[in-house]
Amino acid sequence: MYQDIIEKNKTLAVIGLGYVGLPIALEFAKKIKVIGFDINAQRVEMMRNAIDPSQELDKEAFENCDIEFTNDLDVLRKANFFIVAVPTPVDEHNVPDLIPVQRASETIGKVLKKGDYVVYESTVYPGCTEEDCVPIIEKLSGLKMNVDFKIGYSPERINPGDKEHTITSIVKVVSGCCSESLEVIAKVYELVVKAGVHRASSIKVAEAAKIIENTQRDLNIALMNELSIIFDKMNINTYEVLEAAGTKWNFLRFQPGLVGGHCIGVDPYYLTYKSKELGYDSQVILAGRVINDGMAGYVAKKVLQHIIHNNGNVKESKVLVMGATFKENVSDIRNSKVADVVKELSSFSLQVDVSDPFADSEELKHEYGFELVPEIGKDYDAVIVTVPHMPYRELSNDYFSSITKPGAMVADLKGIYRGKIEDRTYWSL
Repeated sequence: MYQDIIEKNKTLAVIGLGYVGLPIALEFAKKIKVIGFDINAQRVEMMRNAIDPSQELDKEAFENCDIEFTNDLDVLRKANFFIVAVPTPVDEHNVPDLIPVQRASETIGKVLKKGDYVVYESTVYPGCTEEDCVPIIEKLSGLKMNVDFKIGYSPERINPGDKEHTITSIVKVVSGCCSESLEVIAKVYELVVKAGVHRASSIKVAEAAKIIENTQRDLNIALMNELSIIFDKMNINTYEVLEAAGTKWNFLRFQPGLVGGHCIGVDPYYLTYKSKELGYDSQVILAGRVINDGMAGYVAKKVLQHIIHNNGNVKESKVLVMGATFKENVSDIRNSKVADVVKELSSFSLQVDVSDPFADSEELKHEYGFELVPEIGKDYDAVIVTVPHMPYRELSNDYFSSITKPGAMVADLKGIYRGKIEDRTYWSL
């Protein structure tokens, strides 16, 4: 398989061309023949014109790539090595939503041939690849794993907006259903991953490794958020505390904030779901989730309290929320907790304006029911800077004074204006 791939006698296909799939497909396409498959015809057409629908990659990323973009199953049949990179979200009850990965498995089952390889990159709980996905492929293809085709798992490590830690520069965890498949999969990924690969002993180990990467971050941020709540009651600035504690060599430099996005705020629920299925109710992991999911309400409450104390007339008060994406300097709004802040504030009849230099207004309207304001006003009772976008870092005390009423609050969630706001009430996590 490997020799045929590098000699372009066989083709690699990536199924799902979003934030994860497209960068992977283009990197491979610099070395080997690739089919980029996505069910969204509009997105496929954009990529054929060298446009990244996710706005992460520029036109140059598509140059010198041997890739065919398609949503046609007949084209996909030409592939022999399939990589699945579809989303794995949770539903409104925080239960894993496996529909995208199940449908991708169905797609593969319709086109799979003897000798083919299938590697999943989508984040799942340990056991999902072999217990949930493989049976779908076997049923639709009539083929058997290890006898007719090989399975592997290599968790994605794409970080939207990060131009330093890219697919080529991060060690890639790989696994296979047998020693032969492990070596083939490892060698295929080594074609593009300059940092090298780590061979996990089993698919379950690789699945578990991905889950705990983000669960660990979630818990550490939850600790920072809980500390910020405690320190606020003591009138201590959390970021000053973290600076002081950070002088110790082994202190972990996490910060408080809203925890959204498609990884940290989602992945832990996959692990706790599987844990509960096996008869163990998670305590520490879910405690962290409760704290982080509650931070939007906490922020909204702090702002509301200030407005009541300072103005008194909530229904005539205006709040500006600066930043709608889930993290800084990206256009990605998936699972943005800023939307929860807006919802909480609006529930108290406050007028809420939202601005963001990167987010798409129509996308926000479709996903969360609110739009970006065409122009920032001049008489806000509070401003909440939720995301430290680069353009925001240049703003001054005079700017915030110019858009707010006297006595207004500037709620700076990430502490980027600490020591700079003099003429308005300053608060941060």
